[in-house]
Amino acid sequence: MGMFYDDLKLDSLPDLDCLRIIGTAIDKAGDDDDATLNARALLWCERLDARTLSGEHAVMLDYFRSNALAFAGARRRSEEDSALAWDQEELQKQIYFLRRATRHPEYEQVDLFLQCQILTNLANALSLCGRFVEASAVWTDALGKNPKFWMARGNRGSSLVNYARSHNDGPHSPIFMWFAHRELERTLSDMEEKPTLGDQGLRAHFTSKVDHIKRDYKLEAINEAFSLDTSENNLNVNDEYRRWCLFSGLYLNTLNDIGPIELAAHDDLDLPNMVTELGKAPVVVGLFNQLKQEFVSARWLYFEAVNSDEVHDSDLGVYLYNTLDYPAYGLAVEKLKISFRMAYSILDKIAYFLNRYLGLGIAEKDVSFRGIWKPKKSSPTVRPEFNASKNWPLRGLYWLSKDMFEPEFTDVTDPDAHGLNKLRNNLEHKYVKVHLFAIPPEPNGSDMWFDDFAYSLTVDECERRSLRLLRLVRAALIYLTLGIHTEERHRHAELPADALLAEFDLIPFEDDRKRRN
Repeated sequence: MGMFYDDLKLDSLPDLDCLRIIGTAIDKAGDDDDATLNARALLWCERLDARTLSGEHAVMLDYFRSNALAFAGARRRSEEDSALAWDQEELQKQIYFLRRATRHPEYEQVDLFLQCQILTNLANALSLCGRFVEASAVWTDALGKNPKFWMARGNRGSSLVNYARSHNDGPHSPIFMWFAHRELERTLSDMEEKPTLGDQGLRAHFTSKVDHIKRDYKLEAINEAFSLDTSENNLNVNDEYRRWCLFSGLYLNTLNDIGPIELAAHDDLDLPNMVTELGKAPVVVGLFNQLKQEFVSARWLYFEAVNSDEVHDSDLGVYLYNTLDYPAYGLAVEKLKISFRMAYSILDKIAYFLNRYLGLGIAEKDVSFRGIWKPKKSSPTVRPEFNASKNWPLRGLYWLSKDMFEPEFTDVTDPDAHGLNKLRNNLEHKYVKVHLFAIPPEPNGSDMWFDDFAYSLTVDECERRSLRLLRLVRAALIYLTLGIHTEERHRHAELPADALLAEFDLIPFEDDRKRRN
């Protein structure tokens, strides 16, 4: 077998045979801890990727490639003690190829078991780099395809335990633990019923999590206090907008990552108690208020835009020309654009927040969401203030920034990142034309009505990108908030034993005062 691998000539073999050999080689490399064979398999993946593969074969190749990268990354973390390193090249590529697999046009037609494996591995990778909010949603997607795919459920339950620990004191942590226990108990049951849907070697890991929760938390008391064991059909959330927020996972409430539970149907994301120097106001609280307000406003504008089916009064009598390429005009379309722009702008403001809160000393004109993490754009490493930190949520925020494309950066984890950036650039500085539907181009490229002056996309595409951006920004705000929870725990622990702390309470802003005058 070793000689065969050494002499393998991919060019002479059909696609499927190449894939079978590559998959077998990657499995064998993992079983034998053979880094050389794994590296060779990655080179074969690159060579095969240069071909024009069919849909199923392209998805399989991305899956195999991600597995080889996962092995290489795990080996590096083990050998170099770099499990907490903020930059991990193999992990970055692994996420990229798993996402590319899920976004292939024929992904939904491939074997269901493979789809669940890809989604589960993607969620595992996202969780590993600190993006636990998005990981939870991807595990849920896998379970939506097959509720018995216990590998996804068990990993989701384990992640909920870690998510719970990211909170400071408050009711959310025990609620997370209650749901984590429920997920893990069902995982152990499903492992008996469907033993082939995951790695049976994880039984001890899942069991230890269950035992820990039972030992440290009074589950019956938690259930009784918060009425958790209820059906979604009994939700007392009848307002259409609020139900949409809840089932879309768009509330600024960490409990919404558990699912559409009634306790999550409000925006209670909040900063922890913060220590500031005597005589200095906690000015970041005001910026945090603004970040939340802008997000919920962008969310509402999106909801209004996608649910509008009437011509608004403000559009009546506005004289426009029909350019014969099915343009979409009206207040609803503009609300969609405003929602996108407002949501995108929050990301740079998060960087502005971190620069002040962490005292990074970056000139205000140089602060950006993609640029704040490194001393220079060309720097290969993150700032020492971050790299030395074990702040899991802030690391997740850094990895989320890798989804935002900028020409100066090459470390992108999202195959579609360029689309978000290009739409934002054109909305802010150029010309975006939204169409009711896409028009196939003329074969000879002579379509006189093609608008080469505009950045064009359909209403559906604009809605899809806007919703995806809202979810990214929501996750970013949660990582920011829980990152500050973690940082404040560290700051309190480092205070001198004789430190004097004077408390100052901020009063919640009443809903009735949220008006212009």
